[in-house]
Amino acid sequence: MHRPDEDMEECTSRCLACYRTCLQTAAQHCLEAGGGHIEPAHFRLMMACAEICRTAAHTMLIGIEQHGRVCAACAEICRACADSCAGLDGMAECEEACRRCAQACERMA
Repeated sequence: MHRPDEDMEECTSRCLACYRTCLQTAAQHCLEAGGGHIEPAHFRLMMACAEICRTAAHTMLIGIEQHGRVCAACAEICRACADSCAGLDGMAECEEACRRCAQACERMA
C-alpha cells in the first residue's frame, strides 16, 4: 500500500511525463506525419491533454486541496487522448503515457 505522499509524487511524475510526451509527439511526430495525426479533434485533444497534465502536476506541487478535482479532469482527458492515439501509427508511447497518467490521476481524484 502506497502512502498518500508517495501516490502524489508518482502522480506528479506521470503527469509531467505525459505533458512532455504529448507535447513532443504532437510537435515532432504528428505535424510531420500529417493525415489523421493532424485531424483537428485529435490534435486539439493532444494539446488539451498536455495542458491538463501540466496543470494537474502544478496543483499537486503547490499543494492545494482541490488537486483531486483537477486530477479527475486530467484522468478523463488522458483516457480520451489515449483512445485517440490508439488508432494512429507511431503513437504507442503517447498512448501509454496517457494511460499511465490517467491511472495515477484516478487514484488522486
